[in-house]
Amino acid sequence: MAWMAWTPITAAFFSCIILMLIGMGIWQAVSPTVPRRGFLPLTTTRGDRLFISLVGAAYIHLGWLAFTDAALWIGSIIALVWLIVVMRWG
Repeated sequence: MAWMAWTPITAAFFSCIILMLIGMGIWQAVSPTVPRRGFLPLTTTRGDRLFISLVGAAYIHLGWLAFTDAALWIGSIIALVWLIVVMRWG
């Protein structure tokens, strides 16, 4: 049976995802979301925008690894900017 290699970086990654989901749940309980339209071509809620930004960040990282030999942390900064833009104006 193969087990996942839980390195500190892997644990930090999944911990951040879990903390974001918990934070979004608390935010939803305190202030229910109102669907709105931003630059994305559909009406979205906060949860929708979080999901879209996480999927986009995954594609940014995969594209970064596929098309450049530069340090991955630069791609991570681009993915973080993507997350902020989608959550704020998406």
